[in-house]
Amino acid sequence: MASADTEVMTTALHITLITETFPPEINGVANTLGRLCDGLRARGHQVELVRPRQVCDQQLSNNDDLLLCRGWPLPGYPGLQWGQSSMHKLLRRWTRHRPDVLYIATEGPLGLSALRAARRLGISVVSGFHTNFQQYSSQYGLGMLTRLLTHYLRWFHNRSTLTLVPSPSQRLELERRHFERLALLSRGVDSKLFHPSKRLTSLREQWGLAEDDIAVIHVGRLAPEKNLGLLKRSFGVLKATFPQRHLRLIVIGDGPQRAALEQELPEAVFCGAHRGEALASHYASGDVFLFPSMTETFGNVVLEALASGLGVVAYDQAAAAQHIRHGYNGVLAMPGDEEAFCDAAAWLLEKRETLRCVRLNARQHASRQGWAAIIEQFEGQLRGACAGELLVPEAQTLS
Repeated sequence: MASADTEVMTTALHITLITETFPPEINGVANTLGRLCDGLRARGHQVELVRPRQVCDQQLSNNDDLLLCRGWPLPGYPGLQWGQSSMHKLLRRWTRHRPDVLYIATEGPLGLSALRAARRLGISVVSGFHTNFQQYSSQYGLGMLTRLLTHYLRWFHNRSTLTLVPSPSQRLELERRHFERLALLSRGVDSKLFHPSKRLTSLREQWGLAEDDIAVIHVGRLAPEKNLGLLKRSFGVLKATFPQRHLRLIVIGDGPQRAALEQELPEAVFCGAHRGEALASHYASGDVFLFPSMTETFGNVVLEALASGLGVVAYDQAAAAQHIRHGYNGVLAMPGDEEAFCDAAAWLLEKRETLRCVRLNARQHASRQGWAAIIEQFEGQLRGACAGELLVPEAQTLS
């Protein structure tokens, strides 16, 4: 007969996830939340999703597992909605059907109203630090707001029972800024989807490349915070260093900087945004992956590129710091050192055997980074929050 403790540990939870973004939207946060949500449901938990209604949701209705709230257009993200404050709606819903725990993934008006409603009802809250908004603000010419935004994010997360961060470097940065009760929840990769076997000769031919040519690819949102000026510079260095080799830059993704980049890089191939099998084939049909961003909390694309068997060039932070051993399964540069980034990329192409070995090691490492263990850890963190108490009194104000 099972003990009482075992019965408690196997009890299904009613978990509510609050987020501004979710699949089929294409971004790292949506991808991560989709994986976590599916994984929790597969483990027998009821997962209630609260998010803004998007353009593609016109045929969807609210039910026990879904609450669509009103939203505003999100500047710089066409087609996405910024969730409006919905505190009274959430109070009514959660009074009737009380969740065991909330996971708040975004800190906008919708997330804030969920935090306040949960505190009023005494529901435990776990929050996730998914996006470096305080770093993005300076990229969009809002540098004066950085200090205020950091203050708000600290206030927000310090009122949850636990805040989950995706990498040790992110945890250290937030600890230095006096964020409290931080725990690590890394990310995984679907190494069956992202696999070198998805390489397509026909796709490379569309790009104008033969088998021995080099496809230098970048995958991600084409936006100011992604440091795409270095993408142009580093590819230029590669072409100048190896004039005898046929290299082509392949850009996969979309965003507000696409038109400007197409003008600056007329010889590059711009493929637009892809997902699923099409995205996996684009990765696997490349050879080298350039990732110049310095604003990532993690960077799911790094793991996807490693799983696809690419030679990854990145700054030594977030996912790259966690998963790349310099010179073994990828190459790293100190954050902000553009010359070192370009040198690292050039080193990969000096010898064909070097790139071949790095790519094999990249695939081998990523194939061990599945989602199952991460979802199990996430479940344990949510259970732990259920057993705790609210640590900050409801009456405390933003100050």
